[in-house]
Amino acid sequence: MKETLEKVVPQKTSLATDADIIACLRYSCKIAEIAALSERDVLILRTCEQLGITLSDEELQTAGDAFRLEYKLLGASETIAWLEAQRITVDDWSEGIRVALLTKKLKEHLFGATVDGQYVANREQFKRVALSQIVVLEHIEAIKIAQALREENASFYALALAHSKGKQSQENGGFVGIQFIAELIQELARAIANAKEGEVVGPVETKLGYHILRVEKWFPPQLNESVKDQVMESFFQAWLKQRINSNHPV
Repeated sequence: MKETLEKVVPQKTSLATDADIIACLRYSCKIAEIAALSERDVLILRTCEQLGITLSDEELQTAGDAFRLEYKLLGASETIAWLEAQRITVDDWSEGIRVALLTKKLKEHLFGATVDGQYVANREQFKRVALSQIVVLEHIEAIKIAQALREENASFYALALAHSKGKQSQENGGFVGIQFIAELIQELARAIANAKEGEVVGPVETKLGYHILRVEKWFPPQLNESVKDQVMESFFQAWLKQRINSNHPV
C-alpha cells in the first residue's frame, strides 16, 4: 500500500511554504507546544532504543490498516486526499504510526506489570466520579451561585456558561468529565469524598479560585481494560514529566 501511494501522490502547490508555517507557529506563540511534543517523542524513541523495544512489520501493517479504517481511508484516492490535506508524505504518516505504537509498547513495558499491585494497595483511589463544576475568582460570587443552586434550583448548566472561569467547565456547561479520585486536586477530592450523587458541594477554595461542585455519578473501583489503560496513561504522563523536567531524559 505504501509503495502504491508513493507512486501516485501528486505534488500540490501551496501559498504557504514549510518555512512560512514554522514562522506562523512562532509568531502565534504555538511553537512551545509543538516543541514540547517533539521533546516527548525524542524521549520515547531514545528510551525504546535503550530498552530494545522494537516493532515488527506485521504490527506496523496492522496499525496502518486500523488507522485507515478509523479515518475511512478505504482506498488510495481517499488516502491521497487525506495526506494532501495534512500536508504530509507517506513516510511522515508511517513515522507517526510507528511513534504511536512504540509509545504504547513503552507504556506497557514500564507500567503494565505494576497496575494490578497499585490497584490492590490503593483501591479507593480507583473510584471514578462524573463531576461538574463552576470556578469563579470571588468568594462572594461563589456563595451566591451555590445558594442559587441549593435554594432556587437554578440551572447548573446556565450558571456555568454565564460565570465559570474554567475554560472546560464553561464550554461544557459545567461538566468536566469522569475522573479518578487520585487525579483531582486534593482539596476537591476531600470535599466530595462523602457527597451523594446530585449533591452540590462548596464553595471549595484552591489556587485556581472557588469551586462549586456537583457529583453527577459515582463509579465503583474496578480494573477492567479501559480503567487499566487510564491508570497506565496517568503513570506514563507523570514519568514523562519527571524525565523531561530532570534534564536527564534518558
